[in-house]
Amino acid sequence: MDIFSIITLGGGLAFFLYGMHTLSAGLEKIAGGKLERMLRKMTDKPFKSLLLGAGITIAIQSSSAMTVMLVGLVNSGIMEVRQTIGAIMGSNIGTTLTAWILSLAGIEGDNILIRLLKPSSFSPIIALVGMLMIMTSKNNRKKDVGTIMVGFAILMFGMELMQEAMSPLAEMPEFAQILTVFQNPLLGVVVGAAFTAIIQSSAASVAILQALSLTGNISYGMAIPIIMGQNIGTCITALISSIGGSKEAKKVAVIHISYNVIGTVLCLILFYGLDALVHFGFTDAAIDGLGIAACHSIFNVSTTVMLFPFGKYLEKLANLLVRRETPKDTAENDVFLDERVLRSPAFALQECKNLSLEMAEMSRRSIFEAMSLLWEYDEEKAAHVRELEDKVDVYEDRLGNYLVKLSGRELSDRDSKEVSKILHGISDMERISDHAVNIVDTAEEIRDKQLVFSPEADKELHTLTAALTEILTISTEAFINSDVELARKVEPIEQVIDDLTDEIKDRHINRLQRGTCTISLGFVLNDLLTNFERISDHCSNIGVCVIQLQQEMLESHDYLRSMKASGQEAFQNMYQQYEEKYKL
Repeated sequence: MDIFSIITLGGGLAFFLYGMHTLSAGLEKIAGGKLERMLRKMTDKPFKSLLLGAGITIAIQSSSAMTVMLVGLVNSGIMEVRQTIGAIMGSNIGTTLTAWILSLAGIEGDNILIRLLKPSSFSPIIALVGMLMIMTSKNNRKKDVGTIMVGFAILMFGMELMQEAMSPLAEMPEFAQILTVFQNPLLGVVVGAAFTAIIQSSAASVAILQALSLTGNISYGMAIPIIMGQNIGTCITALISSIGGSKEAKKVAVIHISYNVIGTVLCLILFYGLDALVHFGFTDAAIDGLGIAACHSIFNVSTTVMLFPFGKYLEKLANLLVRRETPKDTAENDVFLDERVLRSPAFALQECKNLSLEMAEMSRRSIFEAMSLLWEYDEEKAAHVRELEDKVDVYEDRLGNYLVKLSGRELSDRDSKEVSKILHGISDMERISDHAVNIVDTAEEIRDKQLVFSPEADKELHTLTAALTEILTISTEAFINSDVELARKVEPIEQVIDDLTDEIKDRHINRLQRGTCTISLGFVLNDLLTNFERISDHCSNIGVCVIQLQQEMLESHDYLRSMKASGQEAFQNMYQQYEEKYKL
């Protein structure tokens, strides 16, 4: 083995890691936020969590990404530590699929079907098809599928380069002498763990072991401890990601490490204990890629079977090793959205969407509570509206900053649109909650000055607040559900609210002239009408944003102008219905 073989080995490892990253990122983009929603909803039961952890890891082809995501979700307070235990165990099982795919490289035979199963035969075809999809398809989803295919082909090419670099070792007596050191199982575990920790990829570590096995110098007795060590080494990613996180996030990393370490110790004792009793005949036999894949799967499944019933004790061990979080720690580690989750953009976007929906609901509730104070003032309600407004401000600031960072990541076309929608929407929601506080201030003025609206003005305000309640409900629901048809109803009712405010102002002037109303009430009424009109404008912005993103229109002003000026029949019909419904 010369310097060129070492260069080839390094290049092969680089191709493998890049292909794995590309494949994983592409699969995440295709899956979108569905996996994250499933993860939150289906981890209430340990067995469901186990199956889901395995399924998601198979889907995104990265146990490291899975565990980092779990650390981030726990750090954000979105998941509890106990929910992650089954998912961690499942991710260890799910990651074994890669080794089975890579084991196809060792298939030998002259039959055309057998030769087609070899990665060197089918990966160039996959790469060609993938590149054609990337270059010719206008559909971004198809381009993502093409990226996945190219990533897979690059991964397999990297595997072939590593195998090519390792092949001269079969003829080197020095290499055979070095391998005798690995007769010590503890040393095998340490080397497997250390190497995997350095490259931070158990899949790549297993791939190198499979490439080495093609020399014929690796026995089952040498490979099994190394495979066990590789599972310990892959914990480094979760450990690093937990640095700077909350105590709860650190517990996830501790559970991941303790699960793999305990599983390795138990399997070593069991395997070598039985070997001492019955003397396994295969330990000295040469292992191949298929044997490594089988050992990898058997070890992970066996570890899960042994430790799955003791999941709650793993949590207790983590609680023992990581001291309980104090109120001071909680304040210091108050995480709104964890930047670790940005490593999985689709998951991060789903969390942003969940929080924007909470923000929309808080904003709507603040207006409803504020309007109720106009007729029956309550100090607790007023304080709650201000509290909601402060919370919405925090959401808008942190969520906006997080979305800007997320927009710089690689997102699918659909996800990019979702980021744009949320960024537009949260700004209007924050302004709506500001107007809620303005209404509370007006309600306080009415109480302090003991002002009373005339029966006519009171009836007009009830009609206007009913229309405002409906436009808030419609626009919020349209935003939450990305419902274009519902969003189309926002602009007609917004126009009705504009007309209502103008008419109420005219009626107030008439009452002033008749002497049935006062200047003081006029100032209060004008403040209310201004706030109501601006709230409906922000609802209009939200509705238009939903329509824009679905129809890929760029100018909201052009859309509004064309809708109103052209006298669209649908718009006019809805406008007339709302005009009749909220007639003064």
